[in-house]
Amino acid sequence: MIRRIIDIDDSKCNGCGACVVACHEGAIAIVNGKAQLMRDDYCDGLGDCLPQCPTGAIAFVEREAASYDKAAVMNAKRIKASSPCSCPGTHAKALAHKSASVSLSADDIPGCLSQWPVQIRLAPVSASYFNGADLLIAADCTAYAFGDFHRRFIDGRVTLIGCPKLDATDYSEKLTAILEKNDIRTITLVRMEVPCCGGLEFAAEKAVKACGKAIQMNVVTVAVNGSIIN
Repeated sequence: MIRRIIDIDDSKCNGCGACVVACHEGAIAIVNGKAQLMRDDYCDGLGDCLPQCPTGAIAFVEREAASYDKAAVMNAKRIKASSPCSCPGTHAKALAHKSASVSLSADDIPGCLSQWPVQIRLAPVSASYFNGADLLIAADCTAYAFGDFHRRFIDGRVTLIGCPKLDATDYSEKLTAILEKNDIRTITLVRMEVPCCGGLEFAAEKAVKACGKAIQMNVVTVAVNGSIIN
């Protein structure tokens, strides 16, 4: 049948994964670093994914496609709920590290955290420590993957952390309010290489645009083995 369905422009897709999170039917997946419509019958044609795409890679088209199969979608959701998560970011990996030569006891190593709370959802919209601050927005897992996280990223910055996949919320509204009400100088966003972290980067980019201020944002990506990709 001819019906409305999404079309993904591979040349525009940056593989952020925001559309995967937005698609409640599970019709989209990241394949070889690009978003891909996996099954026509899983796409309801409503386009919840369209406004979440930061590059405009998704559009509606009218073409021959299988009818939306709600029963198949619900069955797939039931199977997924009873199975280990298929998200690439949760795949089990054994990571080999060189033995570290430790010269200090654990009690002698100072932390660099300058404020509390650090969770985006719990942080106040306005606080004295935000004014004139360099802001760190970090995905939860980055501090565990990158061994020198405190010294490299937290030191000298106000820290906010979150995980869009686990919190299932749009951080952009809260981040926009923080940027609007405070004098933030710069933003460093540290994310993991996994697709679901794209939601955090997208929310921060959206907040910077919405706040109406020229705030420089630098994005750092951490691989699951702890190395810095960019």
